[in-house]
Amino acid sequence: MPYQLHYWPTIQGRGEFVRLALEAAGADYVDVARGSEEEAQGIPAMMHFMESPDVRHPPFAPPFLVDGKTIVGQSSAILLYLGPRLGLVGKSEPARLWTHQLQLTIADVVAEAHESHHPVGVGLYYEDQKKEALRRAKEFRTARVKKFLRWFEAVLERNPRGSEHLVGSKLSYADLSLFQLVDGLLYAFPKAARRALKNAPLVAALHDRVAQQRRVAAYLASERRIPFNEEGIFRRYPELDA
Repeated sequence: MPYQLHYWPTIQGRGEFVRLALEAAGADYVDVARGSEEEAQGIPAMMHFMESPDVRHPPFAPPFLVDGKTIVGQSSAILLYLGPRLGLVGKSEPARLWTHQLQLTIADVVAEAHESHHPVGVGLYYEDQKKEALRRAKEFRTARVKKFLRWFEAVLERNPRGSEHLVGSKLSYADLSLFQLVDGLLYAFPKAARRALKNAPLVAALHDRVAQQRRVAAYLASERRIPFNEEGIFRRYPELDA
Protein backbone atom coordinates (compact mmCIF):
# COMPACT_ATOMS: atom_id res chain seq x y z
CA MET A 1 0.00 0.00 0.00
CA PRO A 2 1.55 3.33 -1.02
CA TYR A 3 2.34 6.04 1.48
CA GLN A 4 -0.08 8.96 1.30
CA LEU A 5 1.60 12.36 1.50
CA HIS A 6 -0.73 15.26 2.17
CA TYR A 7 0.44 18.76 1.33
CA TRP A 8 -0.67 21.82 -0.61
CA PRO A 9 -0.55 21.06 -4.34
CA THR A 10 1.01 24.29 -5.65
CA ILE A 11 4.07 24.82 -3.45
CA GLN A 12 7.14 22.93 -2.32
CA GLY A 13 6.97 24.22 1.25
CA ARG A 14 7.64 21.90 4.16
CA GLY A 15 6.18 19.00 2.23
CA GLU A 16 9.17 19.02 -0.10
CA PHE A 17 11.46 17.65 2.60
CA VAL A 18 9.24 14.58 2.75
CA ARG A 19 8.87 14.34 -1.03
CA LEU A 20 12.64 14.29 -1.45
CA ALA A 21 12.99 11.39 0.99
CA LEU A 22 10.26 9.39 -0.72
CA GLU A 23 11.70 10.10 -4.15
CA ALA A 24 15.31 9.37 -3.19
CA ALA A 25 14.28 6.02 -1.72
CA GLY A 26 12.13 5.10 -4.71
CA ALA A 27 9.16 4.67 -2.38
CA ASP A 28 5.64 4.03 -3.60
CA TYR A 29 3.63 7.09 -2.59
CA VAL A 30 0.69 9.25 -3.60
CA ASP A 31 0.81 13.05 -3.39
CA VAL A 32 -2.84 13.15 -2.42
CA ALA A 33 -3.80 16.82 -2.78
CA ARG A 34 -2.36 16.87 -6.29
CA GLY A 35 -4.69 14.08 -7.38
CA SER A 36 -8.21 14.39 -8.75
CA GLU A 37 -11.33 14.51 -6.63
CA GLU A 38 -12.87 11.93 -8.96
CA GLU A 39 -10.29 9.48 -7.60
CA ALA A 40 -11.07 10.45 -3.98
CA GLN A 41 -7.97 12.62 -3.80
CA GLY A 42 -7.42 16.37 -4.06
CA ILE A 43 -7.67 18.94 -1.29
CA PRO A 44 -11.02 17.58 0.08
CA ALA A 45 -9.31 14.26 0.83
CA MET A 46 -6.56 16.10 2.68
CA MET A 47 -8.98 18.26 4.63
CA HIS A 48 -10.88 15.17 5.75
CA PHE A 49 -8.03 14.18 8.04
CA MET A 50 -7.81 17.67 9.49
CA GLU A 51 -11.53 18.33 9.99
CA SER A 52 -13.42 15.06 10.33
CA PRO A 53 -14.48 14.16 13.90
CA ASP A 54 -13.83 10.53 12.94
CA VAL A 55 -10.07 11.19 12.93
CA ARG A 56 -8.90 10.78 16.51
CA HIS A 57 -5.42 12.25 15.99
CA PRO A 58 -6.02 15.08 13.51
CA PRO A 59 -2.92 16.81 12.16
CA PHE A 60 -2.76 20.54 12.82
CA ALA A 61 -1.66 21.36 9.27
CA PRO A 62 0.03 19.79 6.25
CA PRO A 63 2.36 18.13 5.67
CA PHE A 64 1.24 14.87 7.16
CA LEU A 65 1.71 11.28 6.14
CA VAL A 66 -0.85 8.50 6.22
CA ASP A 67 0.51 4.97 6.37
CA GLY A 68 -2.36 2.57 6.90
CA LYS A 69 -3.88 3.54 10.24
CA THR A 70 -0.88 5.67 11.20
CA ILE A 71 -1.02 9.45 10.73
CA VAL A 72 2.15 11.47 11.28
CA GLY A 73 2.28 15.26 11.10
CA GLN A 74 5.21 17.72 11.06
CA SER A 75 8.06 17.29 8.55
CA SER A 76 10.67 16.32 11.13
CA ALA A 77 8.39 13.74 12.76
CA ILE A 78 7.45 12.30 9.37
CA LEU A 79 11.10 11.87 8.48
CA LEU A 80 11.82 10.35 11.88
CA TYR A 81 9.11 7.80 11.07
CA LEU A 82 10.12 7.22 7.45
CA GLY A 83 13.89 7.19 7.91
CA PRO A 84 14.26 3.58 9.08
CA ARG A 85 11.57 2.37 6.68
CA LEU A 86 13.23 3.97 3.67
CA GLY A 87 16.82 3.16 4.62
CA LEU A 88 17.63 6.86 5.03
CA VAL A 89 18.98 6.76 8.57
CA GLY A 90 21.53 4.71 10.47
CA LYS A 91 20.44 1.64 12.40
CA SER A 92 21.90 2.68 15.76
CA GLU A 93 20.00 4.85 18.22
CA PRO A 94 22.78 7.50 18.38
CA ALA A 95 22.71 7.80 14.57
CA ARG A 96 18.92 8.13 14.52
CA LEU A 97 18.91 10.74 17.28
CA TRP A 98 21.72 12.74 15.68
CA THR A 99 19.98 12.70 12.30
CA HIS A 100 16.78 13.88 13.96
CA GLN A 101 18.64 16.72 15.69
CA LEU A 102 20.06 17.83 12.35
CA GLN A 103 16.57 17.79 10.86
CA LEU A 104 15.18 19.89 13.70
CA THR A 105 17.95 22.44 13.17
CA ILE A 106 17.11 22.58 9.47
CA ALA A 107 13.50 23.20 10.47
CA ASP A 108 14.70 26.16 12.57
CA VAL A 109 16.39 27.73 9.53
CA VAL A 110 13.31 27.10 7.40
CA ALA A 111 11.16 28.93 9.95
CA GLU A 112 13.56 31.88 9.97
CA ALA A 113 13.59 31.95 6.16
CA HIS A 114 9.81 32.25 6.17
CA GLU A 115 9.90 34.96 8.82
CA SER A 116 12.31 36.98 6.67
CA HIS A 117 9.38 37.92 4.42
CA HIS A 118 6.57 37.50 6.96
CA PRO A 119 8.01 38.84 10.23
CA VAL A 120 4.78 40.34 11.58
CA GLY A 121 2.06 37.83 10.74
CA VAL A 122 1.44 34.91 8.40
CA GLY A 123 -2.07 36.18 7.72
CA LEU A 124 -0.78 39.46 6.31
CA TYR A 125 0.42 40.09 2.79
CA TYR A 126 4.12 40.70 2.26
CA GLU A 127 3.32 44.25 1.14
CA ASP A 128 1.68 44.88 4.52
CA GLN A 129 4.91 44.16 6.39
CA LYS A 130 7.56 45.08 3.85
CA LYS A 131 9.32 47.58 6.10
CA GLU A 132 9.69 45.02 8.86
CA ALA A 133 10.70 42.36 6.31
CA LEU A 134 13.55 44.50 5.04
CA ARG A 135 14.96 44.72 8.55
CA ARG A 136 14.38 41.04 9.37
CA ALA A 137 15.83 39.83 6.07
CA LYS A 138 19.00 41.85 6.56
CA GLU A 139 19.68 40.15 9.88
CA PHE A 140 18.82 36.75 8.41
CA ARG A 141 21.08 37.00 5.39
CA THR A 142 24.03 38.75 7.08
CA ALA A 143 24.15 36.76 10.31
CA ARG A 144 21.82 33.80 10.59
CA VAL A 145 22.45 32.11 7.24
CA LYS A 146 26.21 32.28 7.78
CA LYS A 147 25.92 30.91 11.30
CA PHE A 148 23.77 27.95 10.32
CA LEU A 149 25.84 27.03 7.25
CA ARG A 150 29.08 27.26 9.24
CA TRP A 151 27.60 24.83 11.76
CA PHE A 152 26.60 22.34 9.07
CA GLU A 153 30.09 22.74 7.61
CA ALA A 154 31.54 21.78 11.01
CA VAL A 155 29.23 18.76 11.19
CA LEU A 156 30.53 17.56 7.83
CA GLU A 157 34.14 18.20 8.83
CA ARG A 158 33.75 16.22 12.06
CA ASN A 159 31.91 13.23 10.63
CA PRO A 160 34.29 10.34 11.41
CA ARG A 161 33.02 8.47 8.35
CA GLY A 162 33.97 11.27 5.95
CA SER A 163 32.73 14.67 4.86
CA GLU A 164 30.44 13.52 2.06
CA HIS A 165 27.49 13.01 4.40
CA LEU A 166 26.17 14.59 7.58
CA VAL A 167 25.79 11.23 9.34
CA GLY A 168 27.76 8.09 8.64
CA SER A 169 28.84 7.12 5.14
CA LYS A 170 25.48 6.84 3.38
CA LEU A 171 22.77 9.20 2.18
CA SER A 172 20.36 10.16 4.96
CA TYR A 173 17.21 12.24 5.05
CA ALA A 174 19.27 14.98 6.71
CA ASP A 175 21.46 15.20 3.59
CA LEU A 176 18.37 15.52 1.43
CA SER A 177 16.92 18.21 3.68
CA LEU A 178 20.16 20.19 3.74
CA PHE A 179 20.11 20.04 -0.06
CA GLN A 180 16.59 21.48 -0.06
CA LEU A 181 17.53 24.18 2.43
CA VAL A 182 20.50 25.30 0.34
CA ASP A 183 18.45 25.12 -2.85
CA GLY A 184 15.78 27.32 -1.27
CA LEU A 185 18.32 29.85 -0.02
CA LEU A 186 19.90 30.04 -3.45
CA TYR A 187 16.47 30.82 -4.88
CA ALA A 188 15.38 33.36 -2.29
CA PHE A 189 18.71 34.97 -1.45
CA PRO A 190 21.04 34.14 -4.36
CA LYS A 191 23.61 36.82 -3.55
CA ALA A 192 23.76 36.20 0.19
CA ALA A 193 23.61 32.42 -0.16
CA ARG A 194 26.50 32.30 -2.62
CA ARG A 195 28.61 34.44 -0.32
CA ALA A 196 27.84 32.20 2.65
CA LEU A 197 28.55 29.02 0.67
CA LYS A 198 32.04 30.26 -0.18
CA ASN A 199 32.82 29.74 3.50
CA ALA A 200 31.00 26.41 3.58
CA PRO A 201 32.48 24.46 0.64
CA LEU A 202 31.56 21.06 2.07
CA VAL A 203 27.91 22.14 2.33
CA ALA A 204 28.02 23.42 -1.25
CA ALA A 205 29.57 20.13 -2.41
CA LEU A 206 26.91 18.10 -0.58
CA HIS A 207 24.19 20.16 -2.27
CA ASP A 208 25.64 19.44 -5.70
CA ARG A 209 26.22 15.79 -4.92
CA VAL A 210 22.65 15.19 -3.74
CA ALA A 211 21.30 16.89 -6.87
CA GLN A 212 23.23 14.34 -8.95
CA GLN A 213 21.96 11.30 -7.06
CA ARG A 214 20.16 9.16 -9.65
CA ARG A 215 16.65 9.23 -8.26
CA VAL A 216 16.90 12.79 -7.00
CA ALA A 217 18.14 14.03 -10.37
CA ALA A 218 15.24 12.28 -12.11
CA TYR A 219 12.80 13.84 -9.67
CA LEU A 220 14.23 17.33 -10.06
CA ALA A 221 13.87 17.05 -13.84
CA SER A 222 10.29 15.80 -13.64
CA GLU A 223 6.93 17.54 -13.39
CA ARG A 224 6.61 16.17 -9.87
CA ARG A 225 9.07 18.81 -8.66
CA ILE A 226 7.04 21.98 -8.14
CA PRO A 227 9.09 25.08 -9.03
CA PHE A 228 9.93 27.57 -6.31
CA ASN A 229 7.42 30.41 -6.27
CA GLU A 230 6.32 33.36 -4.18
CA GLU A 231 3.67 31.41 -2.32
CA GLY A 232 5.99 29.02 -0.51
CA ILE A 233 8.59 29.31 2.23
CA PHE A 234 11.48 30.46 0.06
CA ARG A 235 10.39 33.58 -1.83
CA ARG A 236 12.52 35.73 -4.09
CA TYR A 237 12.00 39.39 -3.33
CA PRO A 238 15.10 41.10 -4.80
CA GLU A 239 14.89 43.95 -2.30
CA LEU A 240 15.45 41.49 0.55
CA ASP A 241 18.71 40.18 -0.94
CA ALA A 242 21.95 42.11 -1.15
